Amino acid sequence: MAVKNIVLVHGAWADGSSWSKIIPLLQHKGLHLTAVQNPLSGLADDVPSTNRAINAQDGPVLLVGHSYGGAVITEAGVNEKVKGLVYVAAFGPEEGETLGGLASNYPPTPIYPEFRPIEDGYVVLSEKGVMESFAQDLHEDERKLVHAVQGPTHGSILSTPIKQAAWHTKPSWFVVAQHDRTISPEQEKFTAERMKAKILTLQCGHLAMLAQPQKVADFIISAAASI
Repeated sequence: MAVKNIVLVHGAWADGSSWSKIIPLLQHKGLHLTAVQNPLSGLADDVPSTNRAINAQDGPVLLVGHSYGGAVITEAGVNEKVKGLVYVAAFGPEEGETLGGLASNYPPTPIYPEFRPIEDGYVVLSEKGVMESFAQDLHEDERKLVHAVQGPTHGSILSTPIKQAAWHTKPSWFVVAQHDRTISPEQEKFTAERMKAKILTLQCGHLAMLAQPQKVADFIISAAASI
């Protein structure tokens, strides 16, 4: 049974426009796309927001998450409508794990000095952080756009334990970004292997779906066709 409904979950310091190059490629193949717009206020809000998008679909769902969105789909993926999970340069946490704890097992990536606290516990990325470590392999105009649309993200996302890990019971796919300067590529590889995911390794930075959209789209299409 091929899945036709694809729900796309953006990461931290981002919004649904992260998927702007992927959506038309998947729609061209007859798939139904929904990109969530999560508040980035923490898992307690972002998981229910994603579940609303899942529950709005008219059938089975393939859930795709980028970056912090990987943590969101790990919890939201237990929804019975979800038949598979695709992680794109993402966190792939285990139950009880925090994202900060997982990341601490690897050398700090270059993005960390570029966190800028604002108010109420929220954090944004500096322009330098976006240009050099978040979106470094995109065209300059695209990098400026990524910086302009970034969503302030609550710092609690790094310290909140994961309650459930859907990848234990759902088939998983994982795009490892070999030149990622936001999440350690070694961490991505470790978590992909831990969940026994089918792995696609790309020579790109953190925003793999914008840097190499056709390859990421083809990977998602293959996943959707196989479940």
